[in-house]
Amino acid sequence: MQDEVARALNGERRALARVLSAIENGTFTHEEVNPPSTMDSTESTWSTMAITGAPGVGKSVLVDALMTRWAKQGHKLALLAVDPSSPRTGGALLGDRVRMTSVDDPEIKDHVYVRSIATRTASGSVPLIVEDMASFLHACGWSRVLIETVGSGQSELRCAAVADRIIVVEGPARGDGIQAEKAGLLELADAVLVNKADLDGAQKHASELQESFNLGQSESPPVLLTSGLHDIGIEPASDLLLHLKASGRATRARMRERLLASHERRLVTHPSYNECLDLLTEGTIDIGNALSILLGDTDEWSS
Repeated sequence: MQDEVARALNGERRALARVLSAIENGTFTHEEVNPPSTMDSTESTWSTMAITGAPGVGKSVLVDALMTRWAKQGHKLALLAVDPSSPRTGGALLGDRVRMTSVDDPEIKDHVYVRSIATRTASGSVPLIVEDMASFLHACGWSRVLIETVGSGQSELRCAAVADRIIVVEGPARGDGIQAEKAGLLELADAVLVNKADLDGAQKHASELQESFNLGQSESPPVLLTSGLHDIGIEPASDLLLHLKASGRATRARMRERLLASHERRLVTHPSYNECLDLLTEGTIDIGNALSILLGDTDEWSS
């Protein structure tokens, strides 16, 4: 695998795909694929950006429009698109690439890379996979990595929290805003894009969101109207997002999610994790015993 890593670092896409598959499948650990990033994020620049929001708001089309514009400016962009798995079959459509025209544009295709990630049955491990894959993409020269999340649940918050910037995409229906508020997404937002701006209600929803943010005591994120499908507001949105500063209001919430994700990594990557699950199922140990074992307080299997 180290040969594959070397070829991927030299720009070979097939080797890159194989290494990313190994990371996703858990056959190659993050410690083995953690070379230094080619770009450091600061308060005024970012290397990883999460695009999140409720299903159906047009995230994939919007991301494609943004990637096309940035790639034409010379930026190297990689997209990690997290796709939901069926709870019944465990399969995933992984259809995000269908909406991506940028990967087939001969003018910019060398500046764009798209990879889908299935949530599978263990959604808690997805943030760990995303973080490791993004780190390796940076090392391979992809200066900007975008993460498009599933659009629901706690796993989405964790996926977003591994990014330097978090963009929440809303639709014109007020219900989308309610979903975002319930999931805690708006708390983490550095900017909000109300997509499908050509539809009725988009302007009203954007105004409501801005008013809601202004009621708070802290700095409010910018709210913009866009339409990836009809190329409305893409130019100002892409210019704003490319140089978007971190929102002070979101920093604490993001650090909270990162802390929880780091704790989760420590648990699920412990060599005794599956054994603890088996013993918990059998009733041989309790949760306290399992936490003591997995967090390193003891190596004993009994209290």
